[in-house]
Amino acid sequence: MGDATVNNQEELRENILKLKKDLNAVIMAHNYQRPEVQDIADFVGDSLELARKATQLDVEVIVFCAVHFMAENAAILNPTRTVLLAESTAGCPMADMIDADDLKEWKRRYPRATVVCYVNTTAAVKAESDVCCTSANAVKVVEAVPNDEILFIPDQNLGHYVSTKTKKKIILYPGYCITHARLNAKQVIAAKESHPDAKVLVHPECTAEVIALADATLSTSQMAKYVKESLARKFLIGTEEGLIHRLKNENPEKTFYVISKALMCPNMKKTTLERLAKTMELKRNVVVVPEDIRVRAKSALDRMLAII
Repeated sequence: MGDATVNNQEELRENILKLKKDLNAVIMAHNYQRPEVQDIADFVGDSLELARKATQLDVEVIVFCAVHFMAENAAILNPTRTVLLAESTAGCPMADMIDADDLKEWKRRYPRATVVCYVNTTAAVKAESDVCCTSANAVKVVEAVPNDEILFIPDQNLGHYVSTKTKKKIILYPGYCITHARLNAKQVIAAKESHPDAKVLVHPECTAEVIALADATLSTSQMAKYVKESLARKFLIGTEEGLIHRLKNENPEKTFYVISKALMCPNMKKTTLERLAKTMELKRNVVVVPEDIRVRAKSALDRMLAII
C-alpha cells in the first residue's frame, strides 16, 4: 500500500470518526465486512447481536455496515432511532429468494406447520412468520416450538442441519446462501490434507456433505467463542472469509486458513470506507420499516428472544 493510499485511508478514518461524533452515531459492522470497515466500527458481530446491542446504547443514529435485511433488523428493534445502511446496494440473495407472497403460498400448502424464519430474511417475511431463529439458536427454537411440524424458511441447508438434531418434521423451503453453497466436500478434503492438524469449523449454511467433514458446525459468533476456548492452534474456516480478520485479532497466537477462496460474499464487500463516509455525510440510505410490518416482525423476533 503506497503512502498516498495510507494517507487517504487515515483521512477517511478521521472524517468518519468526526461524523460519528457529530451525528451521535454508533457504527456496527458484520463479521464478514472488509478489515478496514471492521476496524473503524464500534462493534463487530453477527446481525442480530449487533441489532440488540444497539438497543442498549444512547445514540441517535445506527450506521450498519452489512446487508439490507440486517439494517432492517436494527430498525425493527430500534424504532426511535435513525438507521443508515452504509451501502444501499448491499443485499442478500438468500433473503431475496422468498417474499411475503411466497411465504403465504407455502403457509396455505402447510396450514398446520409453525413457520420458523431464519433472521436472514426481509422484515415483510418475518411479519408473516411465527418465530425467528439464528444459525446459533435454530435447533433450540425448533425444539421449543409446541408443534411437531415446522416450515423452515428460507435456508434449506440450515433447515436440513436442524432436521438432523430434532425428531420433528422439518419442511424445507428451497433457499440457500450462494456463498456457503460454493463450498464443496472436495475442497474441504483438500484443505484437510494440506493442514491435517487444523480443526475444521463450518457454518450450518453449508451443504450437508461439507458439514459431515467438519469438527464443529457453528455460527460466526460461536466460531469466535470456540476458537478462543480451544487448545488447538490451527483452524480451517468454512464461512465467509471476512470472519478471519476478527479471529486473527482476537487470537494472534493462532493460525487460520479459509477453506476455499470461493467463500467471499460480494454484497458484504460492497461497503468501503469511502461509501461509509459519504453515507454518514449525506445521512442517506435511511432504512424504514412500515409500522404494521415492524410490529409483526418484532413479535416473531420477541418470541425467539423469549426462548433463548
